[in-house]
Amino acid sequence: MTVATELLIDAFGRIQEVVREAVEGLSPDQLAFRADPAANSVAWLVWHLTRIQDDHVCDLADMPQAWTELGWRERFDLPFPAGATGYAHRPQQVAALGGSTAELLLGYYDDVHARTLAFLGGPGGHHLDRIVDTRWDPPVTAAVRLVSVVSDDLQHAGQAAFIRGLLDRRAQ
Repeated sequence: MTVATELLIDAFGRIQEVVREAVEGLSPDQLAFRADPAANSVAWLVWHLTRIQDDHVCDLADMPQAWTELGWRERFDLPFPAGATGYAHRPQQVAALGGSTAELLLGYYDDVHARTLAFLGGPGGHHLDRIVDTRWDPPVTAAVRLVSVVSDDLQHAGQAAFIRGLLDRRAQ
């Protein structure tokens, strides 16, 4: 395993820690809490970051997404197309995650995380220099795409943790 692969595995592990801390023990109402009508909820943020990771890693691995292959789309029962990741969602779409439970969100996240680690620990981790997108200058490698996912996921996990902090303060 290369140093780059080890760093990516560590980074995705850190995302998992923040996601778990943000979600565990919250009720569906707490997961759906929005600081104002246009704000995101913990549920939406975690669903979105998981969808992005699922979409991007599975694209790199050339395999079906956990969202569809493992039945998460049916379990969430959201009014979105199968390929929706939350990008450019409006407040009404954010509200659709209102019935989510911690178990549902973490179950999906854990499946995606396991697939990510399997990809990085397998052949995918040895081909991080592979060009995956030529629409950019310089072209995007698999490593750069994964760093982008880590960056996006950590930002959204941090936002979810912030909202969790607001909820914890309100409960005191």
